[in-house]
Amino acid sequence: MSLKCGFDLLPVRRDDAPQSFDRTGGDHREDLVLADCRRLMSDSCTARAAYRGGVFVDGAYVSSGAVGSVQRSRWPWSVPAVAQLLDDGPLRFTAPVTFLVGDNGSGKSTLVEAIAEGFGLDSYGGKAGRKYSPHAESTRTPLGEVLRLDLAPAGSRMVQGPRLQKKGFFLRAETAFQLTERLGGRAGYWDEDTTAMSHGEGFLTMFRTMMAEPGFYVMDEPESALSFAASLQLVALMHELGGSGAQVVCATHSPILASTPGADIVEVGEWGFRRSSWSELELVDNWRRYLDTPQAYLRHLIGEQAQT
Repeated sequence: MSLKCGFDLLPVRRDDAPQSFDRTGGDHREDLVLADCRRLMSDSCTARAAYRGGVFVDGAYVSSGAVGSVQRSRWPWSVPAVAQLLDDGPLRFTAPVTFLVGDNGSGKSTLVEAIAEGFGLDSYGGKAGRKYSPHAESTRTPLGEVLRLDLAPAGSRMVQGPRLQKKGFFLRAETAFQLTERLGGRAGYWDEDTTAMSHGEGFLTMFRTMMAEPGFYVMDEPESALSFAASLQLVALMHELGGSGAQVVCATHSPILASTPGADIVEVGEWGFRRSSWSELELVDNWRRYLDTPQAYLRHLIGEQAQT
């Protein structure tokens, strides 16, 4: 069985389908989760057929005055992806949904955090036009201080317009749980009591509520709290967003999220950043190799105990 909207999305065999997380106290089979995904993907197909643009940010670059003044040997300028911004110019966005895929320490989170700041989103996380940091004064990151965005007309109007008209949200895994604890039930957020939910359920509630209309949405490793089934639901939600006129920029090391149909993929690593197809990602290759023969990896870590 596959979910389709002009693309194939992660085929799932019904006889292998695992139990999904329990949302209401009963035993929900994986096919209920997949049915929800199919509904979202079907709705997204209709929205995508009417898509006429709506991308808010065309690219990100370092201001010319900062290129020659930063200390290249110090973080974050020593990170290859950041150094490439300095040397080669803008990181361009060519699709409604863009994934920055890379390992820990590759610089993907550094990039998306600065991109969020460039659009006026608090680096702590939260929606446009508001500050959420518990500190009295939140400061920009070093890259955020000098990163500039090449705004599309819609993005320029939104950034320069009234605060209440700004539509955007920055979700970072490090602080998202605190947001679900603090904001549930408040006007302008979500009605559900996310303090009574699992982290994954709270994340999905936040996604559905705060990213329900065209805007600029930045995410940093949202998969951290999500199960396999919940990750599939987020794929459907991102695809739906991309078809509705919104723009998503997401840092991830999840091969599931990176498989979102129609998304542009930028692979981040020791080479800097480069565009890639999903099947050619180093991340996908590593997961395929491991799932095929886990013992080939585990025997180097735990020796004979890896034999099954």
